[in-house]
Amino acid sequence: MSPTERDAGPAAALDRAAAILDAFDAEHRELTLAALVARCGLPRSTTHRTADRMLRLGWLDKPGDRYRVGERLFEISGLAPVRHELREAVLPFLQDLYAATKVAVQLGVLRGPEILVVEKITGHRPLPMLSQVGGTIPTYCSGLGRAILAHSSPEVVDEVIAAGMPARTPRTLTSPTALRRELATIPPRGWAADREEGNVGISCVAAPVFGPLGEVVAAISVTGPTGAVRAERAGPAVQMAAAAASRAYSARR
Repeated sequence: MSPTERDAGPAAALDRAAAILDAFDAEHRELTLAALVARCGLPRSTTHRTADRMLRLGWLDKPGDRYRVGERLFEISGLAPVRHELREAVLPFLQDLYAATKVAVQLGVLRGPEILVVEKITGHRPLPMLSQVGGTIPTYCSGLGRAILAHSSPEVVDEVIAAGMPARTPRTLTSPTALRRELATIPPRGWAADREEGNVGISCVAAPVFGPLGEVVAAISVTGPTGAVRAERAGPAVQMAAAAASRAYSARR
């Protein structure tokens, strides 16, 4: 260890651990040391030393020659409010919604300019293009994101727009004016829609989940092939499920 690293203190050590954890995502669940070095941006010796310490702490696991996120982090993640309180309160209504619609159901929260997928139910016909639990999806072109943005402050909407709105399909709204116009239609209607804007052939209908003070905390959605997800039919069912989920979540607060 160099004198600079040795004197950097706990904050720098945490930064190095965070850089290593950030190297993992849905497409990179297991990494060799070389791949870990390339993705985290730290020197090889620093990466190896920090990863070994994380192995001893249970933050990483290494059953062979590849590193992966450790089970200790999974245990700790269950204590986070978004999983322990929100997910537990909303899950029964996600299950009811899946039973009624037979298409994928998701729960998402806003994390920066993106939506973090907290829970997902797909049944026996999963959609491979959907993010895994713990993954993220764009806010501006997803039903989940729009359901939340429609009830968020102008500053939050501005932050999402400033992060960029690239076209993901020919139907993606990429104009801030068009997005704001779309968001304005959502509160009176009660639900948001994504009509093949994130993935070709896939549509989504979502509704917001509110906390005890009327603040938007999450959204739930149904997502599937456009022929199976008709907004006019799915919208009321999603809205009812979200309203019931809001009451259940608020009762726990």
